[in-house]
Amino acid sequence: MTKIIREITPLTQSDCFTFFSRVKKEFNFPLHTHEEFEINFIMNAKNAKRIIGDHSDNIEDLELVLVGSNLPHAWFTHQCESEEIHEVTIQFHRDLFDEKFLKRNQLSFIRTLLERSSKGILFSPETAQALKHRFLNLHQKSGFDSVLELMSILHDLSISRNMRTLSNTSFSNDSLSYNSRRIEKAFEYMQANYDKNITLEEMAKLVGMTEVSFSRFIKKRTGKTFVDSLNEIRIGHASRLLIDTTHTIAEISYQTGFNNLSYFNRVFKARNSCTPKEFREDFSGTRTFI
Repeated sequence: MTKIIREITPLTQSDCFTFFSRVKKEFNFPLHTHEEFEINFIMNAKNAKRIIGDHSDNIEDLELVLVGSNLPHAWFTHQCESEEIHEVTIQFHRDLFDEKFLKRNQLSFIRTLLERSSKGILFSPETAQALKHRFLNLHQKSGFDSVLELMSILHDLSISRNMRTLSNTSFSNDSLSYNSRRIEKAFEYMQANYDKNITLEEMAKLVGMTEVSFSRFIKKRTGKTFVDSLNEIRIGHASRLLIDTTHTIAEISYQTGFNNLSYFNRVFKARNSCTPKEFREDFSGTRTFI
């Protein structure tokens, strides 16, 4: 069983961010959450295991991830055989950038990046390689220069290509903005009624569109089909139930709107790369606080 602890980070209210750089033989910090945003740059840890929210995967030699506020996360040694894992961690306050400041046009990409980080963001190997020396040399900067470098890194991350979110939408309590009241209305309805039978016809009527138009619209705005979006919400709620309850997998399947257990298992494994049973064995446990 894996415990999810509440970490009190060393970052004080007087500091903008904190920075750690270390070489080690193993990952030994448990699954945890904290208020602060966190950037993790990891080298030479191939086949270590990453857990972000309800997503888990083995990592490559080069790893770059942004973790949002209060999102459970950890790296475990797993099958990594490296004797020199190099890890750089940057933690910064949730309110480091004022909301009004982030609404300025020049900060729009960083604002979107921080919003997306509520699900955890994995950056491409090309992005990790391009920023490698900046992470490794960040300790050479101090004061105002270090803050400018952090903002510059965040900007470069925000405009990088091929980044992908990791955790399911409904696993985190934070909501995303799609800059469309119709899409937000649709997602609000799916979040409130995920345990019921929701049809494409029903959703199209809700937002005042034809079925074909709504299908195209949601795909264009979110990059996902209606069914994929609904399933992601359901899987997020199912993941919470697998962690927080002792309900059987069949019960959880039906409680989250999947009326077919084999379909639930198939969708869950496709999204999380593990079965619901394997997920429960990895994630469930007693929550403790430090």
